[in-house]
Amino acid sequence: MSATLSSHILDTHLGTPAADIAVRLHRVPDSGDTILLAHGTTNSDGRVTPDAWQFESSIDGTERQLDTGRYTVTFDTQAYFDAQQLTAFYPQVVIDFVIKDASHYHVPLLLSAHGYSTYRGS
Repeated sequence: MSATLSSHILDTHLGTPAADIAVRLHRVPDSGDTILLAHGTTNSDGRVTPDAWQFESSIDGTERQLDTGRYTVTFDTQAYFDAQQLTAFYPQVVIDFVIKDASHYHVPLLLSAHGYSTYRGS
């Protein structure tokens, strides 16, 4: 079983996609310690597509699959707001979610310097 994951960030302050934001994907096993699986950067449309994830070289092939379980996606928003000369309240956004089956998971982020929201997209 292997699910796929994508993300999309929209800057609600500017009304545009949020490009060039670093994103990290972690698996969260039952121990609660996180394991870095992959990283990526949002493209010019604010997206990280399933094929854009760069898996860590220390991760074997079975770990590259998104099996059922708990994960986090971390968006490093500080550099993005610094580039716009905006003071951000949230230097990063961490979204904690659970994969239940082999479907596609889309994790959108609606972002501003002083708030954010998310939901399970399609």
